[in-house]
Amino acid sequence: MTKGGYHPSLSESSSYEPRNKIRLQKDPSTSRHLLDEVAQIQLLHRYELLPGTTMATDRRHTVDESTLGVTSVFSKTRDHAVLDHVADQDEEVLTALGYKQEFKRDFSIWTSFSVSFSILGLLPSIASTLSYNLAYSGPAGSVWGWVVAGVLIQFVAFAMAELCSSMPTAGGLYYASAVLAPEGYGPLASWITGWSNFLGQVTGPCSINYALASMLVTAGEIAYPDYTAKTYHVYLTLLGLLVLEGLLTMNSTKFLGRMNGVGSIANFIVVFIFIIWMPVGSINTPKMNSNDYVWTGIVNGTEWPSGFAFMMGFLSVIWTMSGYDAPFHLSEECSNANIASPRAIVMTAQLGLYLGWAIILVIAYTVKNIPDVVDGQYGQPMGSLCLQVLGPKAGLAMFSLNILTQFFVGQGSTVASSRVVFAYARDGVLPGSRWWKHVNRVTYTPVNAVWFVLVLSAILGLLMFASPIAIGAVFSIGAIAQYVAFITPVALKLFVAGNKFRPGPWHLGRFSKPVGVIACAYVALIVPVLCFPATKGSDLNPQNMNYTCLIYGGVMSLAILWYAIDARHWFRGPKINVEHLIHGQAVEGSDGERSQRKEDIAEKRS
Repeated sequence: MTKGGYHPSLSESSSYEPRNKIRLQKDPSTSRHLLDEVAQIQLLHRYELLPGTTMATDRRHTVDESTLGVTSVFSKTRDHAVLDHVADQDEEVLTALGYKQEFKRDFSIWTSFSVSFSILGLLPSIASTLSYNLAYSGPAGSVWGWVVAGVLIQFVAFAMAELCSSMPTAGGLYYASAVLAPEGYGPLASWITGWSNFLGQVTGPCSINYALASMLVTAGEIAYPDYTAKTYHVYLTLLGLLVLEGLLTMNSTKFLGRMNGVGSIANFIVVFIFIIWMPVGSINTPKMNSNDYVWTGIVNGTEWPSGFAFMMGFLSVIWTMSGYDAPFHLSEECSNANIASPRAIVMTAQLGLYLGWAIILVIAYTVKNIPDVVDGQYGQPMGSLCLQVLGPKAGLAMFSLNILTQFFVGQGSTVASSRVVFAYARDGVLPGSRWWKHVNRVTYTPVNAVWFVLVLSAILGLLMFASPIAIGAVFSIGAIAQYVAFITPVALKLFVAGNKFRPGPWHLGRFSKPVGVIACAYVALIVPVLCFPATKGSDLNPQNMNYTCLIYGGVMSLAILWYAIDARHWFRGPKINVEHLIHGQAVEGSDGERSQRKEDIAEKRS
């Protein structure tokens, strides 16, 4: 094969004149290797040329989504995408979904996993929400809560992975809702899913970096006893972290993959150090709590019945285990996406379940004074726990390692959030979409979307000046918003779509329906529980109220109101941006042109 992609063996054996030789083009926006000769010949034989064209004069061909294992928007319109060059499997699948290839596919299954595992950030994520599981239900509630909630979350992850294999696109959940919704309700379903997912994604960098800023300030208080932290210290630290993460995240996909690979390795190492060091290095006597205390010692820290308090403690598990969707949003940057991305989702959820439980067991066996950890002088439970178990110097060292891994969590979350913003902006969902959908032509990443997410995170961070409870609501908002978005397309596939869903190469087979039912039932149960405050009656006041309902419900109500008043007139769901066929004629997929051209063609043929 020549450097320009000319295929001598194919053209020389062809009956066409030399001027009709086919040039096999390579998309310059990707770093994929040229296909070998056999693969190219196979691809050429698969393609169907458009009516009235020849191989000599027009290289355009239709892409039949029914043969690719994708559930596409074209299945509703009975149109087909059109390609004008030989594409590899990933680009062909994305085109069949209605989108152009705009990113470089420098992610693999391992780098996609690295990003999602970095976002999981098991130890720092558990540290950030330790005040929920320990405070609400004690050590036994934490141990059993992780098992129950973690296992049920696996059903959500498996159901999501199946969707990802069938629709590997950056806006996957929102796209899936549009395709699987009943006729006429696709735009509304995708609008609700998209805004819920958007809210969950933009609160991620805020909540993670707020926790990290609090940890850094706490480390300063431990190291310098005369230093007294102020709220504005935490906020300024938050701003500094957001800027640093933005500068890193605006780089190329290859750079991000390598950096998150380092983050994943750091997470693994620190988890194992914590699991070994905490029980071995404990300064307490005895070093470990009794089995009876760990496995049966449910301490109800709320004013609700113990069973309800037990479920309220699930927030720590749900918030920690909410980063496994990242491979879905990175699928347009991943090679072999319809297999690698769902596998990365499952790998992340499974590893999070087992390693997270090990961390919880270590905490349950080594913690000695729960009130001192949850409501200690430093206001950061993990810092207080490390000091309580390991002493000042060793405790600060362990706490510092936790801080290091938390930074990679925030950076990974920023990557995933920016891809979600790009996907929604590409379809015109967000105000200012024409800026946020821009892809930088040097790094091939959505740089504008990165900074948009971080500015919103900085604004949300102002909630810390209201009260600790107000900023704490960001954690539960993120968990609820994400899982509502996770489960909506699963429910539509299960109860509405019927045979419209076309499984991809990675699927659950006969287990698809039972897995979906369990996933939907779990989310339907737990979302209302996470909206309750720990206190009730006369003890409830503005300082200890749970503001999740107000903030999440308020934003979603405004989004739905916007749809009812205005967006329903122009929003039609995922916006096709590739050339495609309408009634057998090729139409460009530009933003405003598609609908008008379709009407013109239909009028001509009537």
